[in-house]
Amino acid sequence: VCYALSNVWKPGRVVRPLFDTFVEGMGPVADAYRKMGGAPARYAVADDLLGRGEMPLIFPEGVNGVAKLFDERYKLRRFATSAARLSLRHRVPIIPFAVIGAEETYPVIGRSRRLGRLLGAPYMPITPLFPLLGLGGLLPLPTRWTLVFGRRIYLYRENRFRGEGSTDFDAMSQRLRRTVQVLIRRKLGQRKSIFLG
Repeated sequence: VCYALSNVWKPGRVVRPLFDTFVEGMGPVADAYRKMGGAPARYAVADDLLGRGEMPLIFPEGVNGVAKLFDERYKLRRFATSAARLSLRHRVPIIPFAVIGAEETYPVIGRSRRLGRLLGAPYMPITPLFPLLGLGGLLPLPTRWTLVFGRRIYLYRENRFRGEGSTDFDAMSQRLRRTVQVLIRRKLGQRKSIFLG
């Protein structure tokens, strides 16, 4: 995603993915994310990155996006308002994108918050193969992933968000969510198989 976004936005410029804050307590996992250029998903961190001219990659569903059950796949949860706030504050566009294929990699049929807490995570996914097959059940299914990009969104140029609407961050976030949901719906309609794309 980061490589593709770098080429869509400004070739040669590194995109900095923001990871959920619970990852910070997971030692080697947090180190791996940082080595890939990642940073904790905090408003102040994204604000600082944008202030330095860097490009943060924000997943506005947060951890709720990956906690969806299999029958909820590709139905976007509520978006946080941080992307809209940052876009207006720094007068930068948002590049909406969707990842098709990721939500079938681990078909989640349940969640164990208790087991998740033991591991320092919000929950542990229960899939048809995990924990039934032990650690082997954690191997991802070989799904084909496709990235879909939408047109840049300049929230600060849209008439509906000027004047009194200039602080309606919930409406802005809903607008972003609808845009990404349309990208998902279109691509899913073209897909022949989760394994063939």
